[in-house]
Amino acid sequence: MALQQVFESVKQASRKLNLLSEDKVEKVLQDLAKKAVEATDIILAENQKDLQRMDADDPKFDRLKLTRERVESIAADIRNVASLPSPLGKVLSERKLENGLELKKVSVPLGVIGVIYEARPNVTFDVFCLCLRSGNALLLKGGSDAKDSNTAIVKLIHEVLESNGVDNNIVQLLPPDRVATHEMLHAVDYVDIIIPRGSQGLINYVRENSKVPVIETGAGIVHTYFDEFADLDKGKEIIVNAKTRRVSVCNALDCLVINKNRLNDLAEIGKGLAQKEVDVYADAPAYEVLKGNYPDEKLHKATEEHFGTEFLSLKMSVKTVAGLDEAIEHINKYSSQHSEAIISENEANVEHFLKAVDAAAVYANASTAFTDGAQFGLGAEIGISTQKLHARGPMALDELTSYKWIVKGNGQVRV
Repeated sequence: MALQQVFESVKQASRKLNLLSEDKVEKVLQDLAKKAVEATDIILAENQKDLQRMDADDPKFDRLKLTRERVESIAADIRNVASLPSPLGKVLSERKLENGLELKKVSVPLGVIGVIYEARPNVTFDVFCLCLRSGNALLLKGGSDAKDSNTAIVKLIHEVLESNGVDNNIVQLLPPDRVATHEMLHAVDYVDIIIPRGSQGLINYVRENSKVPVIETGAGIVHTYFDEFADLDKGKEIIVNAKTRRVSVCNALDCLVINKNRLNDLAEIGKGLAQKEVDVYADAPAYEVLKGNYPDEKLHKATEEHFGTEFLSLKMSVKTVAGLDEAIEHINKYSSQHSEAIISENEANVEHFLKAVDAAAVYANASTAFTDGAQFGLGAEIGISTQKLHARGPMALDELTSYKWIVKGNGQVRV
């Protein structure tokens, strides 16, 4: 393995990481937030090199792009994580057995976490902060699209670690090539968990090829159901926000599911979408209502391929349903189990939807844009898990821990 020395150094560093004091961890994070703001010009210059290699019309362009405001926001998230209590050493349960043995179940780090991600340099900051706070060492495998941004950010992190006397092997950036991906997926002696962040294609590849356990942070194929009893004023604001707030993120709306009895409201809902220049792919009933009420060049007839698609751009589909049950059936068929929403003033319909829809986050009368670790009050996130083992939804500090049993005795032996 060409990268074995790197893997070994990260594994060795991980064994000491759990011994860092909370004060030291907090200082590293506060220093990093300060340093990131001070180095904004350097970070943006390196990010510009990456942007110049990508087509501005590529849906990943917005994810790749860093701005002065985004760096400030990243720094704020780092400070937020620094202020959070450590998830380590929590006594999850304890008991004393009849034989006098004292048992405690205590939270501990996962160990070495490998993160594979695409064109999102902000992830480099996010996952480092969460891993440091939760006592985990980190192997980063970014894509070639963001290689200059990621290199600059990791260099900055290493400078902060060294200035604080912390082994910088607790985080290493691997080469942005497929060979590095393959090696990390097979590094069973060094890596405890692999977390892929990116397209469904990337996630499928990691799941199918990894010998290391994987926590999936799946693609977001997101629906919002506009119920027969929906409030129009609430609904149109929610839909426009969910679709257009930031189109390149996994919690952005992909498909509006609308009750057939509310089709007459579709033209009003569409006004905000038209102002944002959203391309709408409508099924036959919705198309007939929108024809003449939506810009011709932005209105298209939907085909099967437009349902179950994560657009990551100013595009969305519209599906007409007869009622709540059909809406739930459609969503469960095409959902990636990320974030789903209902807009309704009928409490029975809302409760039925929340129970029947299988997703990591299910909303009533709110935008799916809130599916985010920081928005959930978790500080930040390492990803949105769409699976059900170990973690589900925004994965933050608590989700980056496991546990061990601590057993204390006084000479007990088992017969």
